[in-house]
Amino acid sequence: MQVMQFPLKILTVAGCRPPISWSSLCKRTVYNAYTILMCLLMFTFLLPQLIDIIINVDNADDFADTFYLMIAMVNSCYKMISLLLNRKNIEMLTEALVEKPFRPLEPDEIKIREKYNNIVRTYSIFYTILVEMTCGCMNLTSLLTDFRRGDLAYREWVPYAWSDTMYYFTYFRQLISSTFGSIINVACDILICGLLLHIYCQIEILECRLKKSLRNQNDLGECVRLHDHIYKYARTMNENFKITIGVQFTASMLVVCSNLYRLAKTTLSAKYIPLMSYTICMCMQILIYCWHGNEVKLKSIKFCDEIFAMDWVTADKKARKNLILIMNRSLIPIEFSSAHIVTVNLDSFVKLLKMSYSIFNLLKQTREE
Repeated sequence: MQVMQFPLKILTVAGCRPPISWSSLCKRTVYNAYTILMCLLMFTFLLPQLIDIIINVDNADDFADTFYLMIAMVNSCYKMISLLLNRKNIEMLTEALVEKPFRPLEPDEIKIREKYNNIVRTYSIFYTILVEMTCGCMNLTSLLTDFRRGDLAYREWVPYAWSDTMYYFTYFRQLISSTFGSIINVACDILICGLLLHIYCQIEILECRLKKSLRNQNDLGECVRLHDHIYKYARTMNENFKITIGVQFTASMLVVCSNLYRLAKTTLSAKYIPLMSYTICMCMQILIYCWHGNEVKLKSIKFCDEIFAMDWVTADKKARKNLILIMNRSLIPIEFSSAHIVTVNLDSFVKLLKMSYSIFNLLKQTREE
């Protein structure tokens, strides 16, 4: 049974995972060229914005106008690098879900897997549509306003002489680069959240196996091994993506406070709607990390209570020892974090919003002074 199909397809579109069927040297070369093009578009959009902040920006308003997208592009560039460096690890994590001990064996376990496959697909499609509609709204608004006035969509430092041809090149390069950046963000976000949901799915499958083993008086050794593998899988995943999670939290906090600052000084106009949509999208981006991480943590904690509610009284001595072993392990929840500082749960999401608002108030007071 295949898993994570839609997230892996978006990963391919983002240039971070070549199609499995493209095994020939010619097709691999074409895909590598596509990946290089994606990277060039990203970095040639990020660097002029960074230089613009260093050279041209001299007040809080100009800083906010450049910073809100630049920090999102920093996040996208890091995600691109992280996904490329973790190609083999991503394949290992996804392939492990269809192999023992994670592979569902009985019809009821297969039904659980299918349910979570559908949930991952539905959430991924919804999130992809949300992000790309926001990106499309921003691009369309810019075409109807900035392009008609002959302005660039976003502030940046231009290293060449200005002309109509170079204006068109620069303007549409910005739109294409920002769109590719949104695709990379989507690819990384739905991949991580999809893996989190499958960890949740494995705990549910383990509950199902435990109940059947106790009812049929079977050996619980396989259940103990599956529980241990779930913890090892979560630890491996956290090691591969912990820096990505930390960068995402930092970028989201800075972008949200920057957007709040821009919203506070923007009158109701054509640009107000895409800016509001972008702010909501950034909040949603970090919320899905925190929501799914929080659900996995709660599920791993409640697993101990689920075992206690089972019919363990009639089990033999060896089975009860195995149950105690699993319950002791369940006392330590599965929790995702970055450098033991940022934890992926709803409390962290609330703290992030509070910190963003505090920074926004600081910027606002600085502007008033």
